Amino acid sequence: MERGGRNVASFCLERAEEMMCLRLIEPLGLVYGSIAQKAIRQGDALPLCGGPVAFTFARLIEGYQTVGLMSAHKVPQDWASELKRITHSVPAVVLPEGPQVMGILNITPDSFSDGGQFGDIDQTILKAREMLRSGATVLDIGGESTRPGAAIVTPEEEWKRIGPVLAALQTELPDVAVSVDTRKSYVMKCALKAGARIINDVTALAHDEAALSFLATQDCGVVLMHMRGTPQTMAQHAVYEDVSVDVVRELAQRIEVAEKGGIARHRIMVDPGFGFAKTFEQNKDLLRHILLLANLGCRIVFGVSRKRMIGTLTGEEIPHLRDAGTQAASFPAMALGHPILRVHDVKGMMQAVNVWREIYLNGKN
Repeated sequence: MERGGRNVASFCLERAEEMMCLRLIEPLGLVYGSIAQKAIRQGDALPLCGGPVAFTFARLIEGYQTVGLMSAHKVPQDWASELKRITHSVPAVVLPEGPQVMGILNITPDSFSDGGQFGDIDQTILKAREMLRSGATVLDIGGESTRPGAAIVTPEEEWKRIGPVLAALQTELPDVAVSVDTRKSYVMKCALKAGARIINDVTALAHDEAALSFLATQDCGVVLMHMRGTPQTMAQHAVYEDVSVDVVRELAQRIEVAEKGGIARHRIMVDPGFGFAKTFEQNKDLLRHILLLANLGCRIVFGVSRKRMIGTLTGEEIPHLRDAGTQAASFPAMALGHPILRVHDVKGMMQAVNVWREIYLNGKN
């Protein structure tokens, strides 16, 4: 049960006392757009992540216990610091403000949804152009599958897959923002040198000891994803007291490590890691309480695209036929400031985002 060279159970045990004292607020009773602004002015609601969504109720959590359920404006004064975390706006760097769609380009032979589809550079560039035309503002390139039980790939082989694609993108689409999905410092160095703007690490910089010190010298965006163990062992680690609370607290610990290591907080984005060291029921619970992520004060990368949980919920066994379920499951994240929705089907997700924005944010009283 290793996580960055440390035993997960030992790690949690060492922090148990601190975690039991850590307090979280879950925002509830959302209101939107002009109604949200009116409710805020009247003192009936508070802004969520700086708005334009607001919340009218709050659940106070201490340890793993609910210690209060009340109107947002009645949260006690001694919870002021926790309240500040979820009401203030989150940083929107590297990418524009507001909900953004990140297109997935897996340059791997064994990814669960599109493995082997984009090994040809010309084909990959065509797919990239299609995603950008459809509204993607960033492309996420991965050269190593991290699905459960995936084969381990050497840093050299991973870069051999990614490098030519990244070079072609920089030549043909020089203005596109590229994120590279890797947990290896060697690949991170090569990718940033080749023009990538974001490093997306599924281990939250816990896999490679050199990653943190290197990224501290850069100015790129950094995505810290929640996962326990490795892709080969993570199924053994799906044991939580309360999955949504534990995910937020463990991500908070990784944010703290990153900040102390020299990565400025405004550069950090977080991903709750659906499907990574989580069972189907745990994924559902995490999605149900996704607004707890507001306690982290960081931009959220949200990735449920075509995942097994969508297949189980819908009965759809074929991954590329799960896009409608993906869009529905992504809606809860829209309230979290400037979410980045990581998907395979950019066109469909953009339609869903535009409809959501028009209905919930642009409507008139």
